[in-house]
Parts: sequence; C-alpha cells; structure tokens
Amino acid sequence: MGEKIIITVAAMSAISGTLAILLVIAERFLANYGEVKISINDEAKPLVLQGGTSLLSALSSQKIFLPSACGGRGTCAYCKCKILSGAGTILPTEAPLLTPFEIKNNIRLACQVKVKQDLQIEIPEELFNIKEFETEVTLIQDLTYDIKLVRFQLLNPTEINFKAGQYVQLQNNPYEKVKERASRAYSIASPNYEKNYVDLMIRLVPEGIVTTWVHKYLKEKDRVTLVGPMGDFHLRDGDGEIICVAGGSGMAPIVALLAEIASKKIPRKVVYFFGAVTAKDLFYLQEMEEFTKQIIDFTFIPALSGANVGDEWKGERGLITVPLANHLQEKDNSKTQAYMCGSPGMIKACNIVLQKYGLSEDRIFYDPFS
Repeated sequence: MGEKIIITVAAMSAISGTLAILLVIAERFLANYGEVKISINDEAKPLVLQGGTSLLSALSSQKIFLPSACGGRGTCAYCKCKILSGAGTILPTEAPLLTPFEIKNNIRLACQVKVKQDLQIEIPEELFNIKEFETEVTLIQDLTYDIKLVRFQLLNPTEINFKAGQYVQLQNNPYEKVKERASRAYSIASPNYEKNYVDLMIRLVPEGIVTTWVHKYLKEKDRVTLVGPMGDFHLRDGDGEIICVAGGSGMAPIVALLAEIASKKIPRKVVYFFGAVTAKDLFYLQEMEEFTKQIIDFTFIPALSGANVGDEWKGERGLITVPLANHLQEKDNSKTQAYMCGSPGMIKACNIVLQKYGLSEDRIFYDPFS
C-alpha cells in the first residue's frame, strides 16, 4: 500500500513538472504577441514595443513610471490607471482592489494587465515627473539589529525634488541565486531640502529579495538604481495639533516630516508616538532630542510592548494605542491632523482610536507597509 502511494505521488509530481515546463515553453514561443502600440493621453505618437509583459513593466521600459509600492506583485494597488481599450476583462487578482466606481470608469491595475494588443490609456500628467536615478551608496549604518540606514548619492540626475513623506522604489542588483532585478518601495528619510542624496531606512524581511540584498550584500560605493519620487503622503496645511505615529522603519517618513516642520518653523504642536517591542528596537533618540530644540512645541513618546520590558524602562508600556488614547481623550481634536506609518495592523488600530476621539477620516493620513 505504501509503495503504491509513493508511486502515485511521484507520478503526480512528474506530471505537474511536465505541465509547468510545457506552460513555460508555450508562453515563450506560442504566446508571441508581436509589436503592440500603447497610446497615452491621446498623444499623436504611441509607444511601440513588444507585447507579452505587464503594462507596468512595459511603461517602465519606456521610462514612464507608475507608483508601485509592492514591486508589481498586485498587493499595493498603487499602479492604477485608466484603460480605455485593449485591456480585456478584469482579473480576479484586481477585483478586490478596485472600487465599484473605479471598475465603472475603466480603472485597472497596471501590474495585472498584460499587454497583448494595442492599448489606449490615461495617466496623470504629474507621473511623468517620476524619474530613474543612478546612485552610489555612500553610507550604510546599523540603526538596530534589523534596520539599516542607507545613503544613496545621486549621480544622474544629480538632484531630486520631493515632498517629505514620499517614497522611492529601490532596485536590487543580482546576487547568488537571484538573477533578476526586483524593486520595492521605501519612504525617504532624508530632509526634502537635501537634493543631492536620499536616505532610506530598510528593515530586514525574512526571505525578502531586496531587503536580504541590502542587509547581506550591499556595500558602500555600489551603484544602485532608484525610481521616484512617488506617493501622496505629505504634510497638509492646518493650524491644529499634529499627531505622528510610527513603528520600526516607519520612522523614515515621519523623520522627514519633522525635518520639514523644523526647517520651516511651522508653529504647530507636534506629538510623536513611536511603538517598539523592546529597548533594542528604539533608535534616533538623539535626533528626537534635537527636534525638541528645533520644533516650537514637540514631544516624543516611545512605548514598549514587549512582555519582558525591564524595570529600568520608565517610559510608556503596552501597545502604542494606549498612550495615543490617553493623549486624545478629554480634549478638542477638531483641528488635529494625524500622520502614520507602520504595519497595516498598527494603522488600523490607531485609526479606530483617532476616530473615536474626534478625528475625521479627511484629517488622518497614513502610509501602511507589510
């Protein structure tokens, strides 16, 4: 009986492997879509390129970059664009990430639409300002045991103009068994008045293609490609209190926002809540002290949620939602704005607290990452 099961499993595995190989061959040789044309915003001269790739990749090959925080994996839903013709039916991978209004108005995910025939699309004009930057790594610094600060000196072009809070896509170089390039989104940590370099805070994600490359293989003087700036997470006008909430490498865009507030001497009260597990997860403490001198009214409140936090820790304990709620309750929050960056779970929990104590959705801004 055991031998029959083993033989059956082996046979099924062989069949599956054969089918996979046949699919690859069919995709490469039979699914030849030839040259296709992509018309953008009714321009008279369309792009002409070889079909078969995703629309996101096809546009990228022509130096037209759509936002894509997930690197084209169909999870961030940032690469939305309007496709007037040639896209085919909406895929199951797209539907959950599109609203009924977007579906009705022909909005699609560029990373999921395959270029098989001529396409007619519309994309916002401001996206043509996104550029590809050739850079050189000039600094790699350990912030914690799993977060590194990496500085990229801009070589071509030599300057970048961005809003504090925006992000760039970092493209890895091939290493070991990883032969193809991938790209992932990371928020800019450097001040937006620094035009010649970009700082990124990169946390090691187990088995992450790009983060593994950064933490184990990237070296100073390496040449690296960035694409950006992207994103609509940035400081809004107002005269009320500013609440910032972050965890881990979510520190990056908040630091950039604080630098902008400090440099412009914006006269608003700022309270920054930072969630960590243990004391070894805390960093940029000296920079926070500097902000207390540079920003008119600034308070930094770190909280440790780990079960084994020692008695030497005199600060807040528990989830970051606890000190956040304590700060908001029994006060007028009608003009308060909130800016958050962290895990989807943290963002969701803090969003509930913020709305409970009077912040409407239009005054809550966040940049979630997983």
